[in-house]
Amino acid sequence: MKLDDFDFELPEHLIATRPAKPRSSARLLVAEGDRLQDRVVTDLPELLREGDLLVLNTTKVIPARLSGTRARDGNISRVELTLLSPEPDGRWRALIKPLRKVREGEVLAFDAGLQATLLAKQDGQAVVAFNLEGQAFDDALSAAGQMPLPPYIAAKRAADAQDKQDYQTVFAKHAGAVAAPTASLHFDQPLLDQIAAKGVGFADVTLHVGAGTFLPVKVEDVTSHKMHAEWGEVSAAATEQINATKAKGGRVIPVGTTALRLIESAAVSGRVAPWTGETDIFIYPGYEFRITDGLMTNFHLPKSTLMMLVSALMGQNRVKQIYAHAIAQNYRFFSYGDASLLIP
Repeated sequence: MKLDDFDFELPEHLIATRPAKPRSSARLLVAEGDRLQDRVVTDLPELLREGDLLVLNTTKVIPARLSGTRARDGNISRVELTLLSPEPDGRWRALIKPLRKVREGEVLAFDAGLQATLLAKQDGQAVVAFNLEGQAFDDALSAAGQMPLPPYIAAKRAADAQDKQDYQTVFAKHAGAVAAPTASLHFDQPLLDQIAAKGVGFADVTLHVGAGTFLPVKVEDVTSHKMHAEWGEVSAAATEQINATKAKGGRVIPVGTTALRLIESAAVSGRVAPWTGETDIFIYPGYEFRITDGLMTNFHLPKSTLMMLVSALMGQNRVKQIYAHAIAQNYRFFSYGDASLLIP
C-alpha cells in the first residue's frame, strides 16, 4: 500500500479559508452504497434514522498561538510560540520561532501578563513553564492567544477575532485541543434540536486533537507510518449509549475522524468499554471496524492519514469516486470546508 494511492489533484480555489454562514448551511455530500447525493448539512434530520446515535467530540480548542517578545542584552525581538500539548506536571510542549536563538532559562513575555520560561529543547520542540496557573492562565491565554489555524489556512491569511468563534464547536466543553474536530463545526443549536426531535441520540466523548494531525506521512509504505498520540476519554455514560444503540440495531455514526478513532480505540471484541488515555490508533485499508457504522467528516488533504481512514471505511476506489465528484461539483475542502456523510 503506497502513499501515492491516496493522492489527488485539488484546485487551489477549493481550499476554504472561512466557514459557511450560518455554519449548518454548508454542503453535504452523502455517499451511501453506490449512490451520491448533493445535500446540505441542514438535511441531516431527514438523512438520519430514529435510533441512530451521533458521537460528538466535546474537546475545546485553546487559543494556542502566542506572539510576544524576548529581551536580551538590552535588545528586544519578536517571538512566536504555539502550544502543542500539556505535560502532567503543568508544563507545556510548544513550538517556538526562532527556537535556536532562545536560551534555556530565558523568559518570553506576552500580552495579559503571560510569561513563559524555556526549560528545555527536545527534538525541535520546546518545553516551557508559564507564570500563571488554573483560571488565571486560561483567562490570560484567552486574551493573548490566537486560534491555531491549520497551515493551509494560515498560509493564506492570519487568524483574527472571528476565528475564536468559527474554529470552535457549539458543544465544546473540555479545553485541551490545538486543532478543531472540524466536522463538528457544521452544527448549531437549532440543527442539534431538530436531530434530537427525530429520535437520534448524542453520545459525548473527548479527544484533544493535537498538532500532529497536520503532520505529513513521510514513508512510502503507509503501513510503516507511526501515528502521533492524543489524549482521549470515553465515559461510562457514553459507553452505555453506544453499546445500547448497537444492541437495538441503531447506527453509531461518529461526527469526525477524531470521534471515530476514539471509539474504535475503546472497543473490545465488538463492544465499547470506558476508556481514558492516549491513543495512537492508525486506521488504513484492511482495518476491521468494530463499532462505526458511518461517518460524518470534512474533505481531507491528499496523502493524509485521514484519507487512509476514509478509504478504510468506504474502500479506496469508492473514495476516489467521491472525491472526484466533490471536486467536479466545487465542494469546499479542509477544516472550514463542506462535509460528507459516508455510509458504507
